[in-house]
Amino acid sequence: MKSEKLQQILGHLRRADEDFGLISHGDKIAVGLSGGKDSLLLLRALAAYQKFESANFELVAITVDCTGGSADFSKIRKFSDELGIKFIVEPSNIFEVIFDIRKEKNPCSLCSKLRRGMLHAAATREGCNKVALGHHGDDLVETFLLSLCYEGRLSTFAPSSYLDRTDVTLIRPLLYVTEKEIEAFASTLPILENPCPVNHHTQREYMKNLIKKLDAEIPGARKRMLDALTCADRYNLLPKKKK
Repeated sequence: MKSEKLQQILGHLRRADEDFGLISHGDKIAVGLSGGKDSLLLLRALAAYQKFESANFELVAITVDCTGGSADFSKIRKFSDELGIKFIVEPSNIFEVIFDIRKEKNPCSLCSKLRRGMLHAAATREGCNKVALGHHGDDLVETFLLSLCYEGRLSTFAPSSYLDRTDVTLIRPLLYVTEKEIEAFASTLPILENPCPVNHHTQREYMKNLIKKLDAEIPGARKRMLDALTCADRYNLLPKKKK
């Protein structure tokens, strides 16, 4: 059964690759490995994709340790080793800076920025031209609604983004995968407990629960929102006023 489900994930990954040109021959891709189910499944799926697709690319797994060295990454190191992928831990004191020194009331944005900066720097040092993140379809919808409700913008993340400051391209190969599909693999992955003090108490967590409620009250709402965001021919927004 897990083999069939992995084939389904690979089908979604292949579709995203074909639709958005995510992976090319000769790429060296750094996978941002947080220890959560999304990034762990991404690493497994990309390792399988390496074997079945014609594109010849390399993988490196990179974890940014925000805890100042108190976290144990031995399980995901073993996981990476079993897949034959080099695993790197980037040490940092991000949590100390955010929670103890700056005492941020809304820490998520700064934390993400700091972690992403360290990930990109490590990827560049390792000679990678791309960085892959485990964001999936549900994340796409949540990000859209967060931007709409909290910022008044119609915006979400892109499948592929070139970052000229670091000369790497950020890709999200799990764009067509749902969180429910990823959860089917949870028991087979060495998931680490999220050490963040505000885990489950964020705006994103609120939006996640709101979408679950909407989907329960309006069956299929989540899928229709994802389809609307990934199908450009469904856009029907007000045009700009002609000058």
